[in-house]
Amino acid sequence: MYDKNKLDELKASLENWENTSLQKALKQLPERAETFITTSSEPINRLYTPLDVAEKDYAAELGLPGEYPYTRGVHPTLHRSKLWTMRMFAGFGTAEETNQRFKYLLEQGQTGLSIAFDLATLMGYDTDQPEALGEFGKCGVAISSLKDMEILLDGIPLDKVSSSMTINSPAAIVWAMYIAAAENRGIRPDQLRGTIQNDILKEFIAQKEFIFPPEPSMRLVVDTMEFGSQKVPQWNTISISGYHIREAGSTAAQELAFTLADGLEYVRWGIARGMDVDEFAPRLSFFFNAHNDFFEEIAKYRAARRIWAREMKETFKAKNPRSWLLRFHTQTAGVSLTAQQPENNVVRVAIQALAAVLGGTQSLHTNSLDEALALPSEHAVTIALRTQQIIAEESGVTNTIDPLGGSFFVEAQTDRMEKQAYEYFRRIEELGGMLPAIEKGFMQGEIADAAYRYQREIDLNVRRIVGVNAYQEKKPLTIPLLAMDPNGYNRQVARLNEVRKTRDNGRVGQTLDKLRIACQGTENTMPYIMECVHAYCTLGEIISVMKEVFGVYEETAVI
Repeated sequence: MYDKNKLDELKASLENWENTSLQKALKQLPERAETFITTSSEPINRLYTPLDVAEKDYAAELGLPGEYPYTRGVHPTLHRSKLWTMRMFAGFGTAEETNQRFKYLLEQGQTGLSIAFDLATLMGYDTDQPEALGEFGKCGVAISSLKDMEILLDGIPLDKVSSSMTINSPAAIVWAMYIAAAENRGIRPDQLRGTIQNDILKEFIAQKEFIFPPEPSMRLVVDTMEFGSQKVPQWNTISISGYHIREAGSTAAQELAFTLADGLEYVRWGIARGMDVDEFAPRLSFFFNAHNDFFEEIAKYRAARRIWAREMKETFKAKNPRSWLLRFHTQTAGVSLTAQQPENNVVRVAIQALAAVLGGTQSLHTNSLDEALALPSEHAVTIALRTQQIIAEESGVTNTIDPLGGSFFVEAQTDRMEKQAYEYFRRIEELGGMLPAIEKGFMQGEIADAAYRYQREIDLNVRRIVGVNAYQEKKPLTIPLLAMDPNGYNRQVARLNEVRKTRDNGRVGQTLDKLRIACQGTENTMPYIMECVHAYCTLGEIISVMKEVFGVYEETAVI
């Protein structure tokens, strides 16, 4: 990309600058530290020049927006034509409370729903099961049956609003409830748009909300991929998630590598099912974290697009260009938020959101300032939404495509990320692939080491966190916190009991028996799950049948 003679001249000029101007400046004013590092503890050079990207082939490695390899974006016009979908992750207490929050956010300009479920739902328990005691509504909304889903979505134009659901082990069941709730209102499955997270590999690696062993868990994921391609063609049946890998303490490069490795594994399983790669790959989507290191995060997104496009085209021989596109949702880094001086979190979130936008995100959630203390209050969530709207309407960053493309620093960081990701791919392959690597605890160990190193840097004051180990204050907390309906649990249990009492329990038994037989065989389970859901079988009842057939996974400790 650069003339060799000019590069030689630049190298000589750079050496002269280091020996003269730089040395003189350092004697007068030394640098603040001996080394500078990214959030991922990667060293940062003092200066980046064309020498750092001298070998880059513009056409092959950068190209133009909307064209292979998509480093500069998956759309030719990006945010000049259409802003990203603004989703605020929302869910707490009962379906009624969360439904009110959804309507409030849509009135305030949110353009897509993002549904958070409570821990009992995430683990496949009904609200009134003993294992769910004490977890009702605390980290999301409680959904135990189709009745809850119908209330949750009441008044929401499901044929017009795209919905994202963060659910994994019970994803097939909760998705079926969403589809059934729409059908009961006369809305066809092919009219629905949205995403289920449904990324079970990430659960084994980082978040640990798994239920079944890896192989039957993967079967359920592929069942949704197959069913979606046939019946719900506008739905993204997996959101391959690096977010939780990063929240567990990974570096940016680990988040990139492990997320893409998970995605490639889902592609292998889909092909093994007998599906053509172009039948399902266009509906795969991704979910990344936006952490504090502005340029490192942007480089991560750009490297992700390039790697995915190359692997889909060259390794899996996908012919449809839509299969090459890495489309992604971003959420700002919850783990970066502090309980100390929580108002500062507004600034952190704004920086992280800006990185996501400049990195070319298709969808964005901005965390609220109070999330290190509680679920977001209406006041806090409004500020978080306004942060996105100010970036979109006032900052000017949406006026041009990939404005940081060509930056010597950003391009060098993008290349570093790509190289580190392929090194992890090599190590995973040497272990026998993703499932053997998970069972051996490889990714878990890498993340644990990175998390430990990061915390040690804070403890040793190598890394400064405002309000935590720098610029501390001792002031009482003044921000309002969310208060949930104290009678919500009783109303939820009463509704669940009413469902069990008034439904056709003969039909319930029949549909559960048919699902059990399907699980024992090789058929796609989704049609049978749909029958159970329409019969108002509860989440816990359906999961119990699956546990009988698939068993329950217990992770092997790796020391």
